[in-house]
Amino acid sequence: MRNVELKPLAAIAQSVRYGYTASASQEPVGPHFLRITDIVPSQIDWESVPYCAIDEKNLDRYRLKPGDIVVARTGATVGYAKLIREDRDAVFASYLVRFRFDESKVDPGYVGRVLESNIYKQFVLSRVGGAAQPNANAKVLSAFPLPVLPLDAQKRIASILSAYDDLIENNRRRIQLLEQAARLLYKEWFVHLRFPSHEHVKIKNGVPEGWEKKKISDVCETIGGGTPSTKVPDYWDGDVTWVVPSDVTRNDCLVLLDSERKISESGLKQSSAKLVPSNTILMTSRASVGFFALMEREVCTNQGFINIIPHEDEMRMYLLFNLMSRVEEIRSNAKGTTYPEISKGRFREIDVVIPSKALVNELSQFANDIIHQVRILKRSTLKLKRARDILLPRLMNGEVAV
Repeated sequence: MRNVELKPLAAIAQSVRYGYTASASQEPVGPHFLRITDIVPSQIDWESVPYCAIDEKNLDRYRLKPGDIVVARTGATVGYAKLIREDRDAVFASYLVRFRFDESKVDPGYVGRVLESNIYKQFVLSRVGGAAQPNANAKVLSAFPLPVLPLDAQKRIASILSAYDDLIENNRRRIQLLEQAARLLYKEWFVHLRFPSHEHVKIKNGVPEGWEKKKISDVCETIGGGTPSTKVPDYWDGDVTWVVPSDVTRNDCLVLLDSERKISESGLKQSSAKLVPSNTILMTSRASVGFFALMEREVCTNQGFINIIPHEDEMRMYLLFNLMSRVEEIRSNAKGTTYPEISKGRFREIDVVIPSKALVNELSQFANDIIHQVRILKRSTLKLKRARDILLPRLMNGEVAV
């Protein structure tokens, strides 16, 4: 074991700063505005990060640069950290804390990868306790005892781990391209109506001849979910996959491999949660409405979902991409004062155009192949993350030479 000096982050950080308070905008009114939700996925998707208006004085104060590390200080994601790897015009939001380091003393790539690991998350969680809405101030976040190795060793560790990051990022980009290909094909065929042999099909009332208009309830079954009583320990930590909306909103693709929490068989029986078949379309229906996922096994969900089971299996991919293309319409049907929610009843009444069976089958074959490839890449990414997380502490304590 290497004899390593431990120093709290506060002792080695050049600066520690809370984020900027502003309203996010989808319009480019200023720099990107990085929020907690943007740092939860394995990589920051800058294309989805909104913008904010900010004056020059505050821009200098809250600007992000490569080597900065931002940490979530509140909510279910408290302790999540992200190393800023790209040079973007960006500032960070108020529920984040930014650490900046003197690169002549510590390597930000090394520190960032330690803070991104479960080692740091577990440290933060142990300090905030079991509060329903945990909060960690900068003092708590910067109390973490960092193993301070010689600077050249830090850089070598960062270099080794960056190779894993590159493979993970490559997988993420391939997944994005695959899913984009499926979305574009759907749009070309069923929105722009440039499907194979479309030149020979008449359009009547905006719909190709032979296509039908139906209700969602005509083509699929919709099933809700439930939550076992948290007062009964026997209902929890079993073998039943139980999905909650954050499992889906934190996921970075359509394929969901697992859920964060499990329930027991008795928890399933004693709640309104119901098992749904593999590849059921899981759609979030409460608060964060209109996020989708597919799982390769039987699962159940909490009450924040409408789980969609097509009457005909070949309709699954058409329905999935149809609904994904209509998220704003679905959200406009959501009601509620505390948070928006679309009811199963309202959802079932939404109209859906059903194309010819031949076209639906062609899309199904293409999209199913896409989903299969995405699953392979997603599993590969999971293995890479596990290998990286196992390697990090071994590198830090000298079990693996650097």
